[in-house]
Amino acid sequence: MPQTNTPTALIAEDEPLLAQALAAELRALWPELQLLATAPDGPQAVQQALERLPEVLFLDIRMPGIDGLEAAQQIVEDWPCERPLPLIVFVTAYDQHALAAFERAAVDYLLKPVQTQRLAQTCERLRGLLAARASSESTATIDPVLQQLQRLLAGGAAGANAAPRLRVIQAGVGNTLHMVPLDEVLVFEAADKYVRVLSAGREHLIRQSLRELLPQLDESEFWQVHRGTVVRATAIETAVRDPATGRVHVSLRGRPEKIVVSRLYAHRFKAM
Repeated sequence: MPQTNTPTALIAEDEPLLAQALAAELRALWPELQLLATAPDGPQAVQQALERLPEVLFLDIRMPGIDGLEAAQQIVEDWPCERPLPLIVFVTAYDQHALAAFERAAVDYLLKPVQTQRLAQTCERLRGLLAARASSESTATIDPVLQQLQRLLAGGAAGANAAPRLRVIQAGVGNTLHMVPLDEVLVFEAADKYVRVLSAGREHLIRQSLRELLPQLDESEFWQVHRGTVVRATAIETAVRDPATGRVHVSLRGRPEKIVVSRLYAHRFKAM
């Protein structure tokens, strides 16, 4: 979809003075850019981005609620399929060593305190990307954004590879502790502060987040297909792409439900 002549942006930053300073610098460096809103935390960044659909996001990495990377993941997964994904710039106070992942993966990143010359380079890069997108009808222009998040998320998983692997899931119900062999588990599904553990005929809840659980799973056996869903790869029976929405749905042997695959993980089904 071609872009309009007036690109729009959203800033997500929990420190008001820093948010105001970034907004003022952007107005001076890029007068055509329309700043839609400033979100003070991760959840509001997600909500406002999905409501306003800006072309550019400036996301602080460390925010209350959920961090910038989690916010970016939610935004990309729930973004309307018919619209190009927003270009994402991460704003971070990380040291130079920690910035290596963003140098490899981000559309761009800014180090706090943001320097005018560095921000000018970012604006120029964003202008170029938006111009290239506007001159092309191809949906291939969204690939850099998907690849950006895929690499960043994979980098986080790689850093957790030292975590011990699970062999059994302990699920407590009242005074009873159920021992569920990992070999029987077909789906892990986030549910508020819990994770639903689904096997062919049973369901359990464990008091653990999916983020805490993921490093303990073998990623070659358990595939994340959505920010809140992990499935056993060998249990996948079919993967069907909806021609109307482009979404992929998978069916599992032994489970009745169809599971939506987000665009971040659709690359797992390359033949489609």
